[in-house]
Amino acid sequence: MNDSLRHTLRKLRLSGLSQSLEVRLHEAQSHNLSHLEFLELILQDELLVRSQRLLNRRVQAASFREQRTLDQFDWSFNSSIKKKQVFDLATGQFVREARDVLWLGPPGLGKSHLVQAIGYQVIKAGFVVLYRSIFDVVRDFLHDDVVGQDDKMLAHYLKPDLLIIDDMGMKQLPKRSGEYLFEIVMRRYEKRSTMMTSNRPLEDWGKLIGDVPAATAILDRFLHHADIIEIRGRSYRLRNQGHQKETPEGPSAPTPEKAKEATPKRGAHSPREADTMEGPSGSK
Repeated sequence: MNDSLRHTLRKLRLSGLSQSLEVRLHEAQSHNLSHLEFLELILQDELLVRSQRLLNRRVQAASFREQRTLDQFDWSFNSSIKKKQVFDLATGQFVREARDVLWLGPPGLGKSHLVQAIGYQVIKAGFVVLYRSIFDVVRDFLHDDVVGQDDKMLAHYLKPDLLIIDDMGMKQLPKRSGEYLFEIVMRRYEKRSTMMTSNRPLEDWGKLIGDVPAATAILDRFLHHADIIEIRGRSYRLRNQGHQKETPEGPSAPTPEKAKEATPKRGAHSPREADTMEGPSGSK
């Protein structure tokens, strides 16, 4: 391949084709490929490189804490985790249907691993994903640089096809956290998918957020179209401690049926919640 051709391919941004062209030329000669067969091969090479680059950009933009895969997960450790249910989520069908997912269970059972692995698979299926811990969410909105620019930050959270919010329940959140979380959930409701993990039962969310009406409003919308997955068992991180007993779970997490029964019926909002529903952007 001469310099002129390399320059032309570079100007056309056909780097994938450029990388494989010499090999494909030899292949075409040795296998007597037709012009159309040769053209198809080099165009497929270009598409493959572009697809990989797009995947890499989306994975980087997702801001995963760690890049996890389902193949890395130890399925034999905890029988309460339903493998089929996890792989069904990994197809991304729930994202296409704008459904939500809530993972409940004590720390150390693999919730963060699974949601990040599912997020990675959803990216491979062609969707845009954003991963944030609940502390990242609060920090993003309360940071001095974004004070007065809530709409711009909110748009960042509304754009992805799947938003993953991890680590709910690790500790009590700062003031106004419920306001921002409610705004995110409300604006994504029935439009885009949200996946959350919680180490604490749903009845504790009001205390964690510091705003019971806001927590009620969040769960009202979030649980309406949500799959609730409850995991129990021992911490995977402590699996090698032979004397370890079952991880204390505190108050048992409610079953999916009880969790949804615990939230108010749609339309039955308290006066405080009605004020909260307008949120920073004034949207209903």
